[in-house]
Amino acid sequence: MFEVKVNRTRLEAAASMVSVIYHATVYDLRKSHPNAIVGLLINILQSLLMVAIFFVMISVFGLRTSAIRGDFLLYIMSGIFIFMTNIKTMKSVATAAGATSTMMLHGPMNTLVSITAAALGALYLQTLSIVVVLTIYSLAFKPVEIYDPGGAFMMLLLGWFNGVSVGIVFMALKPWFPRFTQVATTLYMRVNMFASGKMFVANTLPFFMLALFSWNPLFHIIDQARGYAFINYVPHYTSWQYALIVSIVLAFLGLLGDSYGRRYVSASWEARR
Repeated sequence: MFEVKVNRTRLEAAASMVSVIYHATVYDLRKSHPNAIVGLLINILQSLLMVAIFFVMISVFGLRTSAIRGDFLLYIMSGIFIFMTNIKTMKSVATAAGATSTMMLHGPMNTLVSITAAALGALYLQTLSIVVVLTIYSLAFKPVEIYDPGGAFMMLLLGWFNGVSVGIVFMALKPWFPRFTQVATTLYMRVNMFASGKMFVANTLPFFMLALFSWNPLFHIIDQARGYAFINYVPHYTSWQYALIVSIVLAFLGLLGDSYGRRYVSASWEARR
């Protein structure tokens, strides 16, 4: 085969890479549904359904009295939104196109572009869904008051980054242990339904229960987000720095594993299985 080599400056190469990431992100967004509006509505309905389920659960089990003083629905949504962003980003990155995917037959594509596109697509969809839900809630029921919107949004980004990091680890393991990775991603989502701390705040937990949740970076992120969202709550037992450090370490290990796997992975592995 003939190959045409074009000498490009670093700026041109960077612009070309950004263009590839943009088109890969659009492709990733349209995988779930060809209609962008319908895909957004489905994501919004999933978030609203989870908010409704946890609202009923907390009310039935009498946990409403232990919630933060302030808007009760905003208290629920602050946990649901970060949880949904985390697990959907993790799932999107974990199932992104790998080294043996047919997408990698296109010259500009590589796994880094695939990971970036999956992560940005998930962030775009979740952020847009959150803005729409909060806007509707503010107009239809009561104005949304967030004590520190900038800090709360940074915690949302940290929850997203943690999902990216965990997803990269699963993506690196997928060529070697496909069945295990599939089970592990499902287990991660199921465990975080409870371990993320959406239904309670760290300051109200006894120490023996804190030990059950303090290992989870998502627990720290959600608790810190509520500290930025509510003026009456100051987190004492969680740290966003811990979540950031764990996320960086996981991302580094995942990228190392992906780089190692790309040197040995073969398309025939799936046929063998």
